[in-house]
Amino acid sequence: MNIYVGNLSRDTTEDELRQAFEAFGQVSSVHIIKDRYSGESRGFGFVEMATKSEGQAAINGLNGTTMGDRTLTVNEARPRSDTGRGGGSYGRGGGFGAGGRRRRY
Repeated sequence: MNIYVGNLSRDTTEDELRQAFEAFGQVSSVHIIKDRYSGESRGFGFVEMATKSEGQAAINGLNGTTMGDRTLTVNEARPRSDTGRGGGSYGRGGGFGAGGRRRRY
C-alpha cells in the first residue's frame, strides 16, 4: 500500500519517517520528495507498506500526530492524474514544451 505523508518538516529524514511507520508493520520503501534545483525537502513524501492492513493501521495511527513541530497529514496515496498539468498539446496546439511544432510567422 502506498501512503502519502504531508506537512513534513524540511528537516525530517527518510530514516525518521521509516522508524515512525515501522511501528505499524513492514516498510517496503520511503521517499521524501525534494526540490530538483535546491535539493531541499518539499514537505511531503511517500511510504510503501507491505500490506494494506499494515498501511491502514499506519494511516489510522499517524494521521494528525506530530513529528518534529508539524502535524502530519497521512492518507492513502492517489495515483497521479494526467489532467491539468504538463505535457501534451492541450489548447493552443503549439509552442515550446507543449509537444507540438513551433509556428513560423
